[in-house]
Amino acid sequence: MTLAEPTRARSGRAARRAERSTARPGRAAPYIVRNIPTYDVLGEESLQRIEAAADRILAETGIDFRDDEEALALWKKAGARVDGVRVRFEPGMLREILRTAPAEFTQHARNPANAVRIGGRNVVFAPAYGSPFVMDLDRGRRFGTLEDFENFVKLAQSCPWLHHSGGTICEPTDIAVNKRHLDMVYAHIKYSDRAFLGSVTAEDRAEDSIEMARILFGAEFADENCVIMGNFNVNSPLVWDGTMTKGMRAYARAGQGTVLVPFILGGAMGPVTSAGAIAQSLAETMAGCALIQLERPGAPVVFGNFLSSMSLRSGSPTFGTPEPAIGSMVIGQLARRLNLPLRCSGNFTNSKLPDAQAMMEGTMSMLAAVQCGANYVLHSAGFLDGLLSMSYEKFVLDADLCGAMHAYLRGVEVDDNALAVDAFAEVGPGNHFFGCQHTLANYETAFWDSALSDNEPFEKWQQAGGEDSATRANRLWKKQLAEYQAPDLDPGTDEALREFMARRKSAVADQWY
Repeated sequence: MTLAEPTRARSGRAARRAERSTARPGRAAPYIVRNIPTYDVLGEESLQRIEAAADRILAETGIDFRDDEEALALWKKAGARVDGVRVRFEPGMLREILRTAPAEFTQHARNPANAVRIGGRNVVFAPAYGSPFVMDLDRGRRFGTLEDFENFVKLAQSCPWLHHSGGTICEPTDIAVNKRHLDMVYAHIKYSDRAFLGSVTAEDRAEDSIEMARILFGAEFADENCVIMGNFNVNSPLVWDGTMTKGMRAYARAGQGTVLVPFILGGAMGPVTSAGAIAQSLAETMAGCALIQLERPGAPVVFGNFLSSMSLRSGSPTFGTPEPAIGSMVIGQLARRLNLPLRCSGNFTNSKLPDAQAMMEGTMSMLAAVQCGANYVLHSAGFLDGLLSMSYEKFVLDADLCGAMHAYLRGVEVDDNALAVDAFAEVGPGNHFFGCQHTLANYETAFWDSALSDNEPFEKWQQAGGEDSATRANRLWKKQLAEYQAPDLDPGTDEALREFMARRKSAVADQWY
C-alpha cells in the first residue's frame, strides 16, 4: 500500500500535518490493500445454522418482488416458485445463480490513477450518503442545498484518506426532486476525479446517471467496464420494490455495478436478535444479488449490509451500538463464503453534534467495518444525527479516523529495519533513541499523525485558546474548501454533459415531492 507522497520542500511533523490538511486532487492512495486478517467470530456449525435459517426463510416465507413484472418473469424462467408477487426459492438455488458474480472488480475513475478495486483484500472508503439535512457549528442544522453537496464533493476530493466520491452525500433540496440527480452526478464529475455512485430513485434517473457516465468515459469504454455504481436498499422485511429492482436491473443491463443493502432496524424491520437479523439479511441480499445475475450474468454486484438496533424503551433507532458491530463480523464471514465483495458497516452515530458520543459510536462501527472485511465502506465520513444530517465538522473528524485506519490495516511490518537490532547496539542500555540513526531514518513514516488531535501539554493548549476537536475541525474544513482546486475536465466533455442535463431538464416539469 502506498500512501500520499510527502512534500519534499518541508520536513517533520509540521510538514506532514500541512500535507494532510492541504492534499491536492489525485494525491491520495487509490484504495487500501489490507495487510491484516479479517476477524471471524463464528465457527462452522453456527454459520451453517444461519445459512439454513436463511434457506428456510427463502423457501417457506419467500420474498415479495413488487411492481416489476420483468423481475418476476426472470424468476419464473430461473425456476423459482412465483405466486403473485411472492417468490420462493429452493435451498441452494440462489447460491448457484451467484456463481457468475465476480469476486473482485474495478470501478474506473476519470483519473485512471484513482480507479478502485472492490473485493478481495481491498478496502475503499466513501463519504456518508442520503442525509436531507446538513449542519455546521456556524449555521446549525438546515436543509441541504446543491452548494452543500458540491462542498462535500470538494472535501472528499481534497482528503487523502477517502478513495471514492460517494453518491447522494446530502440531498440538494433546492433542486427539483426529479432533476437533482443530474446536478449530483455532474458535481461528482466536475469537482472530483474519483469513482462515484449514480442515482437510484427511479429507473429513468438511473439511466440518466449511466448515460452521463457514458459521456464522461466514452460509450465503448463504459460498455466494457464498470464506470458507475448504484446503491440500492431492500424494503425490509422481505420486500424488493419495483423502484429499486427496475433501477438496479438498469445498472446491470449496462454492465455497471450495484450495491444491494438491507436496512434492518432490529425490533422494527427485523427481529431483535442478532442471529435472526443476520439470517434475514442474508436471504434478502442473496435474492437481490441473484436477480442482478439473472439480468446480466457476470455483472458486478456488492453484497451489502446495514444492521442497526433500536431503543426498546422509546422506539428510537440507535447507531454505533455493539450488537450490530459484532453482527457485521458474521456478515463478513457469510459474504466470503459466497465469494462476493462486501459493503458493511461504516461510521454510524445517533449523536446530534460532533461530540464524544459521535466519535465513540462511530469508532466502534468503523472498526467493525475494517475488521469484518468490508471492501466498500459507505458512510465513512460525515454521518450524524442517525443519518439525517451531514456534518461539516464530523466529515473532517471522520476523515482523520480514516487516516488512522490506513495505518491500522497496514498491520505490523517485520523486517531488518523494523526489528531495529542495530539501533539497540548504537543506543545501548539506559539511553534514549531520539537521536539515533534508526530514528532519524524512520521518524517521518513511523507513526500516523492526526491532522486534528491536540497532543500538546495542557498549559500550551490552554494558552492557545483551549479549543475542542469540533472547533479545530470547523477551521480545517473551511481551510480545505478555500484551498480546493478542481481537477481538469475536458471542455468538450463538460459541454456535452451540460447539454444532456439541459435537454433532460427541459423535457419534464419540476416535481418537488
